Amino acid sequence: MTNRMLTDQERDLVRWMLESGSPDAKGYLWQVDLLEVSPWKCQCGCASLKFEMKGYSSPKGGLRPLAEYVFGSRDECSGIFIYMVESRLGGIEVYGLTGQASQALPEITDLVPWEEWSARR
Repeated sequence: MTNRMLTDQERDLVRWMLESGSPDAKGYLWQVDLLEVSPWKCQCGCASLKFEMKGYSSPKGGLRPLAEYVFGSRDECSGIFIYMVESRLGGIEVYGLTGQASQALPEITDLVPWEEWSARR
């Protein structure tokens, strides 16, 4: 299996998350047009994605979140964050907060910043 280009929805989501994330997240915007989605799929069936950059080897090491959000209903709530590995965008992680993680990426309009969501609880 080979890498694929990001869909328009994925590209828009990545850009928005970086523009709205931590102060240093904007510094990764230049990488968006070089991203490809690896064929990796999470065993749980969630919508998580792993990225690779054209012309760069795959990064190794630990990840660091750049922006984190929550989406979904009170009964089916998921979290999502975009992360970097070795100064390169590494992927998007989707995880369940009230059960199974979402199997679809959210719309931008459905995202609530983690800090805002956790302050309401």
